Amino acid sequence: MTDWLILTERSIDFAQSETPHKVLAVRDYLARPDLFDGLRPVIINLSRSYAYQSAGYYASLLAEARGHRVIPTVATMLELSRKSLYAEAIPDLESSLNKDAAKLIERPAKDFRMLIAFGLSSHIGFEKFGRILFDWFRCPLIEVSIKAGGVLSITRLKVASPNNLEDADRTFFSASLAAYCKRTWAKPRSKTPLRWSLAVLHNPREQMPPTRLSSIERLARVGIRKGVDVEPIQARDLRRLAEFDALFIRETTSVSDHTFRFARRAEQEGMPVIDDTVSMIRCTNKVYLKEKLEAANLPMPKSVVFSETSGLERAADELGFPLVVKIPDGSFSRGVHKIGDGLALAKLARHLFKETDLLLAQEFMPTEYDWRVGVLGGQPLFACQYMMAHKHWQIVRHTKDGRALEGGFKTFAVEDAPSEVINIAVRAASMMGEGLYGVDLKQNDRGVFVIEVNDNPNMDTAIEGAVLKDQLWERLLDWFLAKLEAGPGAMKGFADRD
Repeated sequence: MTDWLILTERSIDFAQSETPHKVLAVRDYLARPDLFDGLRPVIINLSRSYAYQSAGYYASLLAEARGHRVIPTVATMLELSRKSLYAEAIPDLESSLNKDAAKLIERPAKDFRMLIAFGLSSHIGFEKFGRILFDWFRCPLIEVSIKAGGVLSITRLKVASPNNLEDADRTFFSASLAAYCKRTWAKPRSKTPLRWSLAVLHNPREQMPPTRLSSIERLARVGIRKGVDVEPIQARDLRRLAEFDALFIRETTSVSDHTFRFARRAEQEGMPVIDDTVSMIRCTNKVYLKEKLEAANLPMPKSVVFSETSGLERAADELGFPLVVKIPDGSFSRGVHKIGDGLALAKLARHLFKETDLLLAQEFMPTEYDWRVGVLGGQPLFACQYMMAHKHWQIVRHTKDGRALEGGFKTFAVEDAPSEVINIAVRAASMMGEGLYGVDLKQNDRGVFVIEVNDNPNMDTAIEGAVLKDQLWERLLDWFLAKLEAGPGAMKGFADRD
């Protein structure tokens, strides 16, 4: 089972009475590699020194060798050992520091020292700075020396140890550690140790999440059987990401928000991730999809890419009316417009070109439903028909009052879906990568056509899993387990493949 383990050099440094988590002497951890056979604790190394070849240094080095997750890592220790090594982070840190300071009623008039413990600041008002510093350097306790003035500047970052803290600072550190280790997810109970951990990034306030919390709970129950500890995390949990072994993103992705940062951080940590950053970049842009799929001779509706200065008339001439105009990075039927004539096309284009330099126009292809084929690791996973919303030409109708009205669905066993639909979907997904994709297709008397490939497809037990049931989640976990058991080298270059 995944659990916390706190390492100290002496019992007075951080006592067992100060935390509900196991406290162990560094010397015992170094001498007894068999203590945690079959377990993968998250280790917080509170050694007095992280100097090269010190006991604290070796504790983190051997933790990594034993497959344990540890903070700080040896790389972080080395980065914080000299200013020349952490200098690259200073501009970003100072920018955040001064943004926080600008919101204070009274700016600091004298040089001061600030403690950052697990991303929390000892000084009120510098919360964002604390989080960013911890994103840069995942170290339990850092002392920041700050020079006051019109612009605050960082003169030094220093690793600190709780054994040297005064009472007030020690209380702050203990509270910060407790907050960091706190878990709010009520996990299913397991009678056996769980070897791996999977973080599921979700947004409980998202109106149309790719996976509902009830299905994440189902995934967690299946995970118990597969030896995987599943825990939902949210946008505020980036600093915790390295505690886990793998990441499954279950909120709508964008290259311009935190979902991309989570995916990138997971890749930097060598973690298997769905969705990876390259899949996000490729799939979230419909102009890229058009070029890539056409180059592979995959069937698509007739399409024209146009800019503010050229292509508008060609789109109208080649496609006729009605036609469909799409912004490059829309999702869940957002940013998709049905246009009936040239004047409406020109008016819409003027409006949309305020946000993007390119637009995609496609022939209007009405059908009673869209096919959605889920593809995982190059293999078909599920097949659904998503019906059009009532009296609407899309599967989702967004109303003026902010509601999203969806049509019905019908789920098929992959072998019962038309083979042409499945084969074209698998080919289209292979153009994007080897992760999880949802391929949208239309089928009419002219054939089967790829509409788009989604990097972040819906997966819910009651809909996409209506046929597979728990096998939907078992196959997903098998994908992660294959990557994890192959070791970090299996992920090297994963996001760079064509």
